[in-house]
Formats: sequence, structure tokens, C-alpha cells
Amino acid sequence: MFSHVMLGTDDIDESKAFYDAALGALGIKPGRTDDKGRVIYLHPTGLFLLSKPINGEPACHANGGTVGFAAASPELADAWHGAGLAHGGTAIEDAPGWRSNAFGKLYLAYLRDPAGNKICAMHRPAA
Repeated sequence: MFSHVMLGTDDIDESKAFYDAALGALGIKPGRTDDKGRVIYLHPTGLFLLSKPINGEPACHANGGTVGFAAASPELADAWHGAGLAHGGTAIEDAPGWRSNAFGKLYLAYLRDPAGNKICAMHRPAA
């Protein structure tokens, strides 16, 4: 459904260290920096990018927005959460765990990245 997600940050190095660790826990290779200073994470299902805002204004997070990363198991979601906390992330919402909603049972782990963006690792069990 998505081709890519790009988040703004005022500190590329801090955000890269955070996402290299957190996404690394999900098996994603460290981001690569392009000639414009953007960090790009490649995955068969899409791209995730970090960038300083091109308009020169400070980066800000979307109130009410969340970027979700797929986790193959609850254990990987927990590893993602732990790696994120160890690299400048902040735990938010409920502790990682199972939740039920209209889409069924999901394992969710939420953080704010160093730039304040709300992110989540989600495991959806097989039907």
C-alpha cells in the first residue's frame, strides 16, 4: 500500500543511530546517507527515510500520526522497543503487549523517536 515514509528530523545523526538500532532489531540493515544528507532504509516492501525539512524550518511531528513497522513476532517487537529505548527513544502509551480491536488481536509496542515522532512495532498473528 505504501511506497515510502519520510520523517523529518533536525538531528540526522541522532535519528540515524536510533533507527539503525530499532530497525536493526527487526532485521533491517543500517540506513544509507544519500548526497542530499537523507538517510534511506531499503526493504522489499518499501522505503523509510529521514530528512531535514527542505523548507529550512524546524522538523516537527504529526500530532495524531503514527508510523508502524511490521514485526515478525512479539519478541522482535520487544527487541525493537528495547533497542529504541536504548538509543534515545521514549516509551509511550501502554507497555508492549497484546491488544484487541476491530482488526483482531495485535501485539503493539509504541515509542517516540528522538525527534518526537510517534512510531510503533506491530505483530499481527496469522489468522
